[in-house]
Amino acid sequence: MLKDKKGNLITENVIFIILNLVFLAIMVVFLVTKASDAAPMEEKYAKEIALMIDAAKTNMEINFDMGDAVNKAKKEEADLTKIVTFTDNKVEVKLRKDGDGYSYSFFNDVTPIFSFNNNGQAQLRINAK
Repeated sequence: MLKDKKGNLITENVIFIILNLVFLAIMVVFLVTKASDAAPMEEKYAKEIALMIDAAKTNMEINFDMGDAVNKAKKEEADLTKIVTFTDNKVEVKLRKDGDGYSYSFFNDVTPIFSFNNNGQAQLRINAK
């Protein structure tokens, strides 16, 4: 009788460990796919650009690197001319063809002008309204 209980206990532990490993594998796959998605990158750049605009003074020019965002947009077949747009004190970054992008508000009452080259070097010019 003791022998049967030990066998069941070992079997239950092995099943428990296998199920935990399967669950962890699914979690790792989920995290890797989400980390390589364009959505977190859209959020990151929208917030960074909004913070740059808020910290900038009129007639200031800011240069920064968006190479990874440009590469992601090319991979996702997005319109490269509309990666970064500005409407009503909101910056929108859209790196996916079918996605909504990510919008973030800024407070400065200025007219930002955004441009970038094919290498991903971005230029943000802050003009008075």
